[in-house]
Amino acid sequence: MTIPSTGKATAVVTAVLACVLLAAGCGSGSKQDAAVHPSASAAAGTGPYPAPATPREGEPFPVGSKGTPKGGVPRPVDIDQRQADAVARGTLTVMWTFDSAIDHGPHDASVRAADAGWLTKAYAARLRAYRPRSAPGAQWNEWASHRAYTIVTLQKTEDAARPADTDTEAWRQWTVTTTPSGRDGWSAKPTTVIAYVHLTRTATDKTWRVDDVTVL
Repeated sequence: MTIPSTGKATAVVTAVLACVLLAAGCGSGSKQDAAVHPSASAAAGTGPYPAPATPREGEPFPVGSKGTPKGGVPRPVDIDQRQADAVARGTLTVMWTFDSAIDHGPHDASVRAADAGWLTKAYAARLRAYRPRSAPGAQWNEWASHRAYTIVTLQKTEDAARPADTDTEAWRQWTVTTTPSGRDGWSAKPTTVIAYVHLTRTATDKTWRVDDVTVL
């Protein structure tokens, strides 16, 4: 396994989250895409609900959730923050919990993780600073028409090539499965990705924080 660099572009998680929407098809029978940047998503809406507002030329798409996702998400204080596994699991759960009734798009989940304190200051700052350049697209609009949210399940899938933990650095690999579910009873096929998590801490008696998430 090649160890992902923590210097990868901030857009990587957002790009993958957009791919999750496209790959899931959201019940529309669309073809799967291996890699699509958020800005490549179509902006046209489907269903009775309007499309998200498209920004003016040169303006970024708005970021920021309007509440708490259905079912809630874990907080750092809810787990043992000195356990790398627990911090990685909690972070991924938050980052892949989308709720189209309160979010502008998938990137809001990453901002939610940053604001909750799961991430290092540097990684949180990068995610907050990133602004998608277009609306999430037709797939997200279909979710919005059903007021859909995701149900997240995780399975630890470690690789034999994973570096050994040190006092201040750890790597974890998880299979993340998201299942879209509408408040009106609608659902779509689950989508699965592999997430590689880099965690750091300043000393052995300090808490772990996620410094990077890369999707393999």
